[in-house]
Amino acid sequence: MTEPVAGVKLTGVPLFKKGKVREVYEVGDKLLIVASDRISAFDWVLPTLIPRKGEVLTRLSAFWFRLTRDIFPNHFLTDDVAEYPADLKPYRALLAGRSMLVKKTEPLSVECVVRGYISGSAWVEYQKTGMVAGLKFAGLKQGDKFPEPLFTPATKAETGHDENISFERMTGILGREKAETLRQKSIELYNFCHDHAWNRGIIIADTKFEFGIHGGGLMLIDEIFTPDSSRFWEQKLYQPGGEQASYDKQFVRNYLLSVKWDRNSPPPELPPDIVEKTVARYLEALNRLSG
Repeated sequence: MTEPVAGVKLTGVPLFKKGKVREVYEVGDKLLIVASDRISAFDWVLPTLIPRKGEVLTRLSAFWFRLTRDIFPNHFLTDDVAEYPADLKPYRALLAGRSMLVKKTEPLSVECVVRGYISGSAWVEYQKTGMVAGLKFAGLKQGDKFPEPLFTPATKAETGHDENISFERMTGILGREKAETLRQKSIELYNFCHDHAWNRGIIIADTKFEFGIHGGGLMLIDEIFTPDSSRFWEQKLYQPGGEQASYDKQFVRNYLLSVKWDRNSPPPELPPDIVEKTVARYLEALNRLSG
């Protein structure tokens, strides 16, 4: 198996931000996003690396950014290291396959979540209240498809959990015009990519987007439709009423739940078979979705 990459250090290139999975470097008026093979779950970065994970995240994001650029402008410029600025030439071998050069934006403080099927925190909320995003539903089973995709925004947290918020609160943060545009375009992006994935045997159950401001206008940023930001289910095995066969990091979450980790202390190492199966799922998603 390919040697995993814990992180990338670029001497002499200013580090703009370090996240749970990525390092972001400042390159003039642009940013270089480098995806490591780290994996996070339940707001913790796990001690075990997932080989090629950073490659999958980068290649899928680049694929989707190219495919959806006519629906909404995005920050993607290139993932071809030969096109990177001269300052990055010494690092081309290190960056190839797991990095992309993007426009620098001012990120918005709200995440845009679209749910086509009930799962995750929406399912937890529904079990407690019978509602999702302020809407009442009767008789839903875990994994059921909503009549129409739901837009459920959240505030972004640097540490800890993101907080689900109402659309009204989102309009208070961003203003009515921006909020309406983001809701409309998030659902349009989800529907377009859901149909693309469906034709390749994968269900995109839900996803999240981040947006920023560039040149006074809204722009799609970060990553889109990856196994870290979306739930990918096997279409042929889809059966509402429980957990679905998936190609995303829910597989890792399920393992951590099975070993009764308390989620308050440092997480355990992942055993080799879980790592291998996670790698296989991520690569399967990449190959089927992007070809």
